[in-house]
Formats: sequence, structure tokens, C-alpha cells
Amino acid sequence: MEYEIKYKPSYAMLEVTLAPGESVTAEAGSMSWMQPTIVVHTRMRKKGLLGSIGMALIGGQSFFVNDFTATNASGKAGFSAAPLGDVDTMQVAPGKGYIIQKAAYLASEKDVNLDVEWQGFTKGLFGQGLFMIKVSGQGLLFINTFGAIDKHVLAPGERLIVDNFHLVAFSDTCQYQVTKFGGWKETLLSGEFLVTDITGPGEVYIQTKNIREMADWIWTLIEPRVQAKAR
Repeated sequence: MEYEIKYKPSYAMLEVTLAPGESVTAEAGSMSWMQPTIVVHTRMRKKGLLGSIGMALIGGQSFFVNDFTATNASGKAGFSAAPLGDVDTMQVAPGKGYIIQKAAYLASEKDVNLDVEWQGFTKGLFGQGLFMIKVSGQGLLFINTFGAIDKHVLAPGERLIVDNFHLVAFSDTCQYQVTKFGGWKETLLSGEFLVTDITGPGEVYIQTKNIREMADWIWTLIEPRVQAKAR
């Protein structure tokens, strides 16, 4: 599959070119445009009914995904996500998987698997809006972020502490622990503040903007008008 990521880093869009019979899977609602030589098939996620419900209700992802397949001629399609930000690629392979934030998934090749039924639940990776998905299999994975992507490569034993609302993904070779971090952001996060302490080896992907803080900032601008209309 050929692909191009356009308009980086603020308004990134993924454009794929599919050969006849080739397909790509994308999150429901992410398609911006496609040529008429491509057909779409909507299906439930591969993990079965329980896994699909878990992804939709706990993870906040759609119950369905769309498979885009070129028919008897090649075709192109464009995909983007709601947040203003970047799109990047990850090469998934046996022994080289990732753990990604729920909202980061944009699209993937057909042999890439998304798993919500994994032991990460027991380690607290679902606190304060953070819900992670384990990615395995073989092929390209496309992620989207709010803001630009800040990539770190950790050596064995090297640590990085990441704000949960900035954490996008990390290699499944990394060890991690979710911990409390009190202080300077508590008022913006409306309560307990959590960070993820990640230890290499592996890659860590961070988004430069925080969508929760952005929402809080917008609310400070519109709240007076809402209260005025409510009187």
C-alpha cells in the first residue's frame, strides 16, 4: 500500500493509494474523501461481540470499523481525525507491538490487531480518561494526535514520566507504572492528576497539546455567555 501524509503537522491528512484488491481498515467516521473505484464494507471489530462492546463503551471507540477496498482499478482515499494535529506511522511486527491511546487510532493494514482484553487493565491504564489499546500483528498502523508528535527512543533502563493527557503510545517492550503527581495542574484537571512512568527499551510518542486543557480553556470563554442566557 502506498501512502502520503499531507499538511503536517497541524492539519495532517492521510492519503492512501490502493492497488486492485488491496484494502485498508479505518476508524468509523475518519474518511474525508475517496475515489469511486473504492468500495466500503462496515463490520464489527475482530475481537468479537464482547471485545467490540468493550472498545465502544469503555474505550470510547466506535463499535464498527470500515474496510476500504479497491475494486478492479486502483483508487485513493483520504482520512483525518477531529483534533487539529499530526498523523504518523508505526510498523507493527511480531515482537514489535505498541500500546496506544484510545483516540490515537486512525487506520491500519488488515493484519494489525487491536486488543482491549489485556492485562493492562490491572495496571491502571484507564484512569482519568486514559484508556490504552494493545496493538499487535503485522503491518502499518496510522495514529493521529492533538498537536505535533514528540517521539522519544528510550534505552534499556531509561525512564520518562509523561502526563496522561499527553501520552499517545509506547512500545510494548516498555515497562510502565501509573502514579499520582500532585501540584501544578490539579485545578485544570479537576481533581487527581496521574502520570505514566515509562521505562525502556522502546519508543514513546507524546502529543504536544492537551485536549482536556484546551476544552477547559474554551469553557472559560463561553461560560459567561451560557450563564447569561440561563438567567
